[in-house]
Amino acid sequence: MVKDLFERIKGDKGPLGKWADKAEGYYVFPKLEGPISNRMSFNGKKVITWSINDYLGLANHPEVLKVDGESAATDGMAYPMGARMMSGHTKYHEQLEQECAEFVGKEAAYLVNFGYQGMVSAIDALVGKDDIIVYDMDTHACIIDGVRLHAGKRFVYRHNDIESCEKNLKRATKMAEKTGGGILLVSEGVFGMRGEQGRLAEIVALKEKYNFRLLVDDAHGFGTLGEGGRGTGFEQGVQDGIDVYFATFAKSMAGIGAFFAGDKDVVQYLQYNMRSQMFAKSLPMPMVKGALKRLDMIRTMPELKENLWKITNALQSGLREAGFDLGTTQTCITPVYLKGEIPEAMAMVNDLRENHGVFCSIVVYPVIPKGLIILRLIPTARHTIEDVNETIEAFSAIREKLENGTYKQVAATIMAE
Repeated sequence: MVKDLFERIKGDKGPLGKWADKAEGYYVFPKLEGPISNRMSFNGKKVITWSINDYLGLANHPEVLKVDGESAATDGMAYPMGARMMSGHTKYHEQLEQECAEFVGKEAAYLVNFGYQGMVSAIDALVGKDDIIVYDMDTHACIIDGVRLHAGKRFVYRHNDIESCEKNLKRATKMAEKTGGGILLVSEGVFGMRGEQGRLAEIVALKEKYNFRLLVDDAHGFGTLGEGGRGTGFEQGVQDGIDVYFATFAKSMAGIGAFFAGDKDVVQYLQYNMRSQMFAKSLPMPMVKGALKRLDMIRTMPELKENLWKITNALQSGLREAGFDLGTTQTCITPVYLKGEIPEAMAMVNDLRENHGVFCSIVVYPVIPKGLIILRLIPTARHTIEDVNETIEAFSAIREKLENGTYKQVAATIMAE
């Protein structure tokens, strides 16, 4: 007998979905309202907002709003119509690609509509069934999904563990010698959950011993690291060793879209073989002209990155001085590690938002191991030292309640309702 496909869904909503009735609209799918800034409205109250990836504070910058608005008024959101290969190509798309390539020190670049979609599709295009993928186990979901599409062999190495990376490169080399294929190694420039930089310099050094190509997802490094915000490759002095460089506009650029950059022949191959772009509508003109403006501001306004790091350093040093565990972050991403179960985490975050006016993202199982809670803070150039001080004071108060069992009692009452 053939089962009803939806029977499983009714009985198993998934590790996060099972909390939907109690969590949706508050802990997950929350509604932040008002202009994107360091303080926004949540649940009818003003809160310090540490969960917006607007690193350089460009989202509501007057110059950005002016360009976005003017393009929306003159070009509309529909232009250009159609996919790039057919009828959706413009000189502005070409200009943005050229400027992105120059900014990150590559020969050519290619725009994609969304970072997630683009990464999945690029991996699918770059490797064939005889090729081997080697990747860090903590890479972003878009990389994992791209790897899942691969019909060939793949090897995963322990997070940021160069010894494990080399061990798997050896395995990949033996396999590729049998299949006649090549090897693609995939890492992130900045790992978005832990805030660690990928060990790109050491990975690039492995090219002296192994024949592989390197794809780096630098979504969180672009705009925040390296000279002029040119990314993690520049930060570590190995940009030339990155074969395919990827960055998204959704973080430092506060927009929509992304790009891949590399040698001209590789970029051209992606242009003609990435299914997500060949069969998708072109990036709308306000997004393109807006990205040109944002990129120009990153190039010409170093104070944006300087302000970001002033706040980052104050927040991270203050939290560490207060005794909090931030792990091994080397970037603006600020994870605060605490111990507790999901119900306790929910009670704690409710207290943090309602009584202390602090809004940050909460990360629990299955994203991280059971019994661990991460409160993830994203500093921006818009935050102030006052925001930092209030947040550290609030975190100290909630930690005490977590450790003395207050949240466990509150959680038990909530779960019994």
